[in-house]
Amino acid sequence: MDITFIKTNFEVPDIYNPMPAKNCIPEWYKNAEGYKDSQVPISEEGVTKGTIKKCMPIFDAISSGYIIQSYVDVKVSIQNVDGKNEQQFQWPSQLPLQWHDREQVPSDYPSTYFYPYSFPKWINIWAIKTPPGYSTLFIPPVHRPSEFSILPGVVDTDTYFNPVNFPFTFNRPDFEGMIPAGTPIAQVIPFKRETWEMKFGDEKNFYEQKEQYFLLKSKIFDSYKKQFRQKKEYN
Repeated sequence: MDITFIKTNFEVPDIYNPMPAKNCIPEWYKNAEGYKDSQVPISEEGVTKGTIKKCMPIFDAISSGYIIQSYVDVKVSIQNVDGKNEQQFQWPSQLPLQWHDREQVPSDYPSTYFYPYSFPKWINIWAIKTPPGYSTLFIPPVHRPSEFSILPGVVDTDTYFNPVNFPFTFNRPDFEGMIPAGTPIAQVIPFKRETWEMKFGDEKNFYEQKEQYFLLKSKIFDSYKKQFRQKKEYN
């Protein structure tokens, strides 16, 4: 399957092109040890004490899909405007940000920081096209340190392939500083649209699950990775 990123602003240099998420693994994950103090202790139950680095679901989440990055520096400062402190934004070129009016978002929206006037949004210069039957999930880049989080959304990028901008909120209202060009702003994960129906398992499912559990416990090291994990390819 192909996912096509269509550039709509050719003044932006290619160094800020989207990339597979596996190509920009966060530094904290790269530097993490697989086992505490580089030891491989085994408990009385025969279970190794691996760190988060050994958790394949964490790695699969980090490396899934593609990363869209910012393309100019954005400086954020807090200034007093009409007696109220507001975040102000500056940038050197292009137009990296726009705003949504405050009235477009209900007051009980679960934002880390409630904006009294308007929500900022990243301008995305990339249109995305997927094969028929495939949509795209846009989420904040997972397990990555960030001063902000975009509002997640799903777009049917097989029928609609125009750039999708990313409203965002800061993770703390007093943030001041530089958001440098090249900062990951969105994780892009294509998926196939299918109809799902919720069901509840029966006794057969229960015993299948117990058998799988014992298989999981049959190996000391990397049991899930060796027996159950399926490879995901995003190139």
